[in-house]
Amino acid sequence: MTSLALSVEEAAAQLRVSRWTLYKFIRTGQLKSFKAGRRRLIPASALNDLVDLLLEEAA
Repeated sequence: MTSLALSVEEAAAQLRVSRWTLYKFIRTGQLKSFKAGRRRLIPASALNDLVDLLLEEAA
């Protein structure tokens, strides 16, 4: 079963970036996230959206 939302650590590992870089994407609005209690979670679909955005910017 695929997770609907990933922790910051899991999302950073999926993208192969540091936690700092992942938080930068969140701060700049490039990556959607939400808080569940004290945890920040990233929807799995938001990772695909970020990759698409970065590919468009690189083109």
